[in-house]
Amino acid sequence: MNEEVPASGGMNPEAVFNRVLIKLSGQALQGEEHLSIDPDKIKAISSQIKNASNLGVEIAIVVGAGNIFRGVAGSARGMDRATGDYMGMIATVFNALALQDGMEKIGLKTRVLSAIHMQEVAEPYIRRRAIRHLEKKRIVIFAAGTGNPFFTTDTAAALRALEIGAEAILMAKRKYDGVYDSDPETNPNAVFLPRVTHLEAIERGLRVMDTTALSLCMDNNLPIHVFNMTDPANIQKLLSGERTGTIVSSPAESDSF
Repeated sequence: MNEEVPASGGMNPEAVFNRVLIKLSGQALQGEEHLSIDPDKIKAISSQIKNASNLGVEIAIVVGAGNIFRGVAGSARGMDRATGDYMGMIATVFNALALQDGMEKIGLKTRVLSAIHMQEVAEPYIRRRAIRHLEKKRIVIFAAGTGNPFFTTDTAAALRALEIGAEAILMAKRKYDGVYDSDPETNPNAVFLPRVTHLEAIERGLRVMDTTALSLCMDNNLPIHVFNMTDPANIQKLLSGERTGTIVSSPAESDSF
């Protein structure tokens, strides 16, 4: 039997969400000069999160580790897949701590919760504890994926969003404005899609999230807003109800924001 998610309160009337989860790729933290973690990128992301938090929305974050290590890439080169995935999960803790440092330097209260126990640097992931931190308006950063190999941080984002009762996932992209009908990196004629369903994204192989994550979102009617994070105003726009990027949702939600 599922536990009831406590209702969050105190939402700013300008915001259309109470609680969201933001999914960041590891590459979002990477610098132009081959820095795995660029202090300037951390500072910019932290400022965007602070502006979003000022709307009164409760914010959780899941960050990837592609800037440091990818288990799939290691596996392709002969490494045991489970070992590579564990290395990737540990790498997400690096990124989570970097984000925490950047956000606390500008006055945000944060907590890092890790699915792999690292008591000296992060709290263990406990669902009720995460919800309580959010209710206290702390930014919660979920690290170490799901804690299990063979699952991506996309799946971790979907799982954590559902566990904490988030109303949407905000999927940040570094280059593009949302979802396209084909890969815009290889097809200059790729067409931007302002709205698709979860099932369409799965069937057409659109680059939103991996299939496991999309299936979780589809089965639980959790919308995904895919947006370009290089515009520092986009997170605030989404939280305020302004349309930007692509909405991935269930057919029943087609007429809603």
